[in-house]
Amino acid sequence: MTCCDLKCGLITGTVLGALIAVLGGILIPVGNDFIENTVHKETVLENGTLAFDTWTSVDISIYRQFWLFDVQNADDVVKQGAKPVLVQKGPYTYRTRFIPKKDITFYDNYTVSFVLPAGAIFEPSMSVGTEEDTFTSLNLAVAGVYSLMPHFIANILIQSSRSTLFQKTTVKELLWGYHDLMLNSTLGVFYPYNGTLDGPYTVSTGKDDIKKVATIERWQGETSLSYWNDPYCNKINGTDGSSFHPFLDKKKPLFFFSPDICRSISAQYNSTIDLKGIDVYRYMLPPEALASPVENPDNQCYCTDPVLTKNCTTAGLLDLTACRGAPVFLSLPHFLFGSNDLLQGVIGLNPNFDEHSIFLDVEPITGFTLRFAKRLQLNMLYGPSDHIEILKNITEHTIFPILWVNETAALDDETADMFKKELIGRMELLEGFQIGLIVVGLILFASCLIALIVVSMKPKNANLFK
Repeated sequence: MTCCDLKCGLITGTVLGALIAVLGGILIPVGNDFIENTVHKETVLENGTLAFDTWTSVDISIYRQFWLFDVQNADDVVKQGAKPVLVQKGPYTYRTRFIPKKDITFYDNYTVSFVLPAGAIFEPSMSVGTEEDTFTSLNLAVAGVYSLMPHFIANILIQSSRSTLFQKTTVKELLWGYHDLMLNSTLGVFYPYNGTLDGPYTVSTGKDDIKKVATIERWQGETSLSYWNDPYCNKINGTDGSSFHPFLDKKKPLFFFSPDICRSISAQYNSTIDLKGIDVYRYMLPPEALASPVENPDNQCYCTDPVLTKNCTTAGLLDLTACRGAPVFLSLPHFLFGSNDLLQGVIGLNPNFDEHSIFLDVEPITGFTLRFAKRLQLNMLYGPSDHIEILKNITEHTIFPILWVNETAALDDETADMFKKELIGRMELLEGFQIGLIVVGLILFASCLIALIVVSMKPKNANLFK
């Protein structure tokens, strides 16, 4: 091989290495565009996309776990005005959302409507006992007439039916309904539930704007609520929480609407965690979401009873009376983030951030929620009365916790493997190919360039192959 041939070969290798490295660099934005376009296509809600298949599927089990509060000193509360001593019992677990969406209808304005059938199946293997377990809880009827009816009339009803402030009931009765003699009607915390429909919902398909995908446009035919007498609090904002738009920015909060809490709310990025080999963003409900208007002025329109909330200074409590048609007060379990007087009104609660907070684990590229825990506590009110005989010894208003619920779902192993193969695996393969081209190109470029410099520096009459 002549010196000229060797130099030409090294020059060719140097140029080829540079071209390979440049090609790898060019493929990075091209590959990113390809990934982005693919994700956008697959996250639109239309027949045949991954998002639509996931959206309509009921393969992932959603559970509602209930913890009920058992009163240990019912007689002392009534006779001496003592604080209720509570013992938490649970979980009693039900599988829900096992019925597919119904009446799915697409429209020309890039929206789709549907209704959600409700159903609950008891899961004995995930429960501490049976649905027939009994405990002592606040009498729902008495608490209802105390808040909604003139007390002298309420007293007549209570005495004529021999109702008490507390009553023994089963898990099944309290949750799903029992016949109350005083009101001659069926009462239950979630009655009616089985066989009912939530909606209709109308949501954006994201076909025209992927940033709007799954955003709720209408609920029950309306673009806003009517419970709060204020446009801000009545706004239906965000998705239902099961998915969001792709390519999330962790600096921006996620908004979702829940009929369970009769309002829209936001969650903030907390951390990035590993879920079965998939990096997800954990979003959590911040303390200010249920803060008093003193701490968060945006919550002023949720304060509907200045007396009960001590001139709107009480934190951690949401009055759902206008929404539910019954005097129900919502909080986080064990009054997490709530005012101290709520916690001191009863004995036996112990708020714990890890056990009682709300979180969403969202895959940031697709915007799919892969795991969540929605934890809420339902409370009712009783207090002193000049006319209701069974309350004559009560001296303080008490927000009494009936139960708390954890609605939860998590990605199963099979779906996680599919997700990693179809999305993460392909992205890693493309990224590896891009990096491989850059590395190989740089190595070839550098080695040929160095060799070319060495060859060029040798004397012309030197024998390179001695």
